[in-house]
Amino acid sequence: MKAEFVKSVNDPGQLPTDGLPEVAFLGRSNVGKSSLINALVGQRKLAFTSNTPGRTQSLNFYLVDDKFYFVDLPGYGYARAPREATNEWAQLIEHYLQERKNLGVAFLILDARRGWMEKDLDLKMWLEANGWPYVVVASKMDKLNQAEQQRGLKAIRQYAEPLPFSAVTGRGVREIWQAITKTHQ
Repeated sequence: MKAEFVKSVNDPGQLPTDGLPEVAFLGRSNVGKSSLINALVGQRKLAFTSNTPGRTQSLNFYLVDDKFYFVDLPGYGYARAPREATNEWAQLIEHYLQERKNLGVAFLILDARRGWMEKDLDLKMWLEANGWPYVVVASKMDKLNQAEQQRGLKAIRQYAEPLPFSAVTGRGVREIWQAITKTHQ
């Protein structure tokens, strides 16, 4: 699979104008958005990953097979950044989600160990209120034993059926690709 970094966008005027379909990856800081993108395209270092929350500070566009973009959005919630910066990210994300006509699907990524948090539920309700299709992904499944996985998935299922995912084992990659393909037919 061909995938390449195209650009980081910090201002709505910098968004790509070629009209290609887009797939957005949303979630709290350090939930595994970049790891998910890397696993989907089979490259370890396409999207930058870090143990430090808040490293993604712009909308990062990755061109996949010259057909569509993966868009890695800044995480919300805890991030080691000034409040002014996180407010700017929030405005950029909201503008992107409200104005992007070529967004096909958004993946709302939750850490399976943490489940739903208030900001996750707020985003879920916002996506639904604005009519955006989304898929919930339960990440970091490899960090839980079998009983913990069942408890984590049960808690997430209170509000949505998740696709379990692990960047370490590759669990869920096929199902996530099926969801992407379904929205881009």
